[in-house]
Amino acid sequence: MYLVIRCPGCRTFTYVDRYQRWRLCPMCGEAINVGRAPVYLDVDDFLDAEQMVEQLESYLHRTGKKDLSERDIQQLRARYAEWVKNRA
Repeated sequence: MYLVIRCPGCRTFTYVDRYQRWRLCPMCGEAINVGRAPVYLDVDDFLDAEQMVEQLESYLHRTGKKDLSERDIQQLRARYAEWVKNRA
């Protein structure tokens, strides 16, 4: 299981193993305290995590938003859960 989080410094999405405490941001090198970083999504494997990071960055760029709203995050989680349920 992996958590999709966002760097508090440069605001780049990244992912970590759910038991990992720290992560170096691949873009700016900031040490991210995973316990303090907002969790956008909890995914099954690193391939899903990589895909979600790509899609989230693309979505924000395409829409011009700076961040996801709470409603956006809830919709994202519901869609991911539905996708996982249907792919099995």
